[in-house]
Amino acid sequence: MNCCSLIPTERWRSFLKSRFIRSVAILLHPNNQTTALPDTMNTVAFYDTKPYDREYFARAAGAEQIRWQFHEFRLTSQTAASVDGAKAVCVFVNDRLDAPCLEQLHRAGVGLVALRCAGFNNVDLVAAKALGLAVVRVPAYSPHAVAEHTVALLLALNRKIHRAYNRVREHNFSLSGLVGFDLHGKTVGLVGTGKIGQIAARIYRGFGTEVLAFDPFPSGEWAATLGVQYIDFNALLERSDIVSLHLPLTPQSRYLLNAETLARLKPGAYLINTSRGKLVDTTALLDALKSGRLGGVALDVYEEEEGIFFEDLSGEVLQDDELSRLLTFPNVLITAHQAFLTQEALAEIACVTTGNLLRLALSQPYASGTVLVDVAPKTSFSRK
Repeated sequence: MNCCSLIPTERWRSFLKSRFIRSVAILLHPNNQTTALPDTMNTVAFYDTKPYDREYFARAAGAEQIRWQFHEFRLTSQTAASVDGAKAVCVFVNDRLDAPCLEQLHRAGVGLVALRCAGFNNVDLVAAKALGLAVVRVPAYSPHAVAEHTVALLLALNRKIHRAYNRVREHNFSLSGLVGFDLHGKTVGLVGTGKIGQIAARIYRGFGTEVLAFDPFPSGEWAATLGVQYIDFNALLERSDIVSLHLPLTPQSRYLLNAETLARLKPGAYLINTSRGKLVDTTALLDALKSGRLGGVALDVYEEEEGIFFEDLSGEVLQDDELSRLLTFPNVLITAHQAFLTQEALAEIACVTTGNLLRLALSQPYASGTVLVDVAPKTSFSRK
């Protein structure tokens, strides 16, 4: 069974099958016979494993040719000894691959770091290149998933859906305190217009909003077609009723929203962040909420989410004071980094990642667009 069988609609099955069989997931000879891997099974250490990871990776095309070592704990310099003979590691957003961790992986014979996500700020790419470690990622697993979750957060926060749901379950049918506003006619400030940002812009435009945008690398033709206007970042903050973040974390974008920039927002503006937690200074965010500068905040990411998000801490005392404080505000809605979590996205993540692992096993080039540090393996990762 290939990964496409996980998709419930025939349209998605056809799309994924044509896309991944052609370019990523299955390695074929001209006679359409699957390339056999060496007799020695190829071992991959898989970190921060969740049940849905096992399900989708088990069904990915070619997965049966890999010996998976699933670990529920994260990969750090303290846990790197657990690679135990693996020639590749598969990691997620909260694994920490700094130079000490990468050095241990290199000494253990690891040849590839496979990120099952788009972001890569948790990997020291300079150290990886110096050590000869290849690093690959999944650059666009489903921009629709993240863009749709962004707007879902805004709608739930604005129309108080989460509060209304809890009330009705307790047979409280009062509407007091549930007043929202029409999105139609409002101004949305889009920060970042890559694949996710552009899809989000189309959704926002569908609600009848004016969309302003800021990006260091503007897409003028796209903006003109959709009726989006690029403007200066500070002007965007001052004019927008809703600010929606869709950009990667870089040294330049770290704490892009801080005390100074948050002070430029229109009084009562909403902030939505489904990109990276460290784009927003949480201390400054709390101050803006307490002062009333912000009308509402919806987050799917948090700057200190490592060790919290993706875990069940319901029986414990939350040790993060700032996150605890955020959760007390009635105009704050937080989800635990789940914007990517759709059937389509999980299938594509599994397909692309497994495809890259198989390509390394056969010393073949990695899938187009996935490579971050292009270091050609001297031997296959099934080497002893």
